[in-house]
Amino acid sequence: MKKISVFALAICSALAFGQKVSDYKYILIPEKFETFKNNSYGLGEYLEKALKSKSYVVLPKSIDQWPSEAKDNSCNVLNANILNDKSLFTNKVILQFKDCKNKVVLESKGRSDIKEFEEGFPDALKQALMTVGASNPVAMLPAVQTQVSSVATNNTQVSTPETTTTSSVVPTAGNYTNGKIVVQKIQIDDSQFILAQAGSSVPFAVFKATSRKDVFMVKLADGNMTTGYFENGNIVIDIPQADGKFTKDVFTGK
Repeated sequence: MKKISVFALAICSALAFGQKVSDYKYILIPEKFETFKNNSYGLGEYLEKALKSKSYVVLPKSIDQWPSEAKDNSCNVLNANILNDKSLFTNKVILQFKDCKNKVVLESKGRSDIKEFEEGFPDALKQALMTVGASNPVAMLPAVQTQVSSVATNNTQVSTPETTTTSSVVPTAGNYTNGKIVVQKIQIDDSQFILAQAGSSVPFAVFKATSRKDVFMVKLADGNMTTGYFENGNIVIDIPQADGKFTKDVFTGK
């Protein structure tokens, strides 16, 4: 019965890891939207203005001008797109946001009864944007030591990391301690595991793999998001402090 409870706890914790657009700070808008052919009716400019009003940073088209947080790890960037979903008498759009693995983080539909394209499509986009919350970004993923290859996406050169990492000792399932508490490492699947503290119904930390080997996004018991990684067989968590800095919390096997 105890094993079943732990498994259920692990699954619930994994589901809590769903990403939201508001988890991101940086968004890339393409120069043109393919389904609109030769005329996008000012939708790019409208989307950029709306996202900036929600505290997002819309990245310039040239990657050389990107902030280091975005340039050094493309998984800190969401890619926006607008699809033409027009029907015979209604202007309709689909607003999409995809992450660095091309996974749809949000898809929102909007429609307008205004028949003129120049007014109808922006009006439909305005409705689709209602589901996009203000930016409240989680901790940025660390820079990736890479050899960079350029991939053309909508006329924009986007750097795709080809991660090169040194081999490390992956911590096995079992008990670990940081000298203050003892936690159990429970592997959920190949990309997720939790650190569970005995007697607590909430995991101490939930780990989800990133694009870099042995580096994870971590959700702490208090709801804070941060990063974690493996180091010489240990599990390390960057613990956020009130002053914006981080301390290193190292868990070693018992």
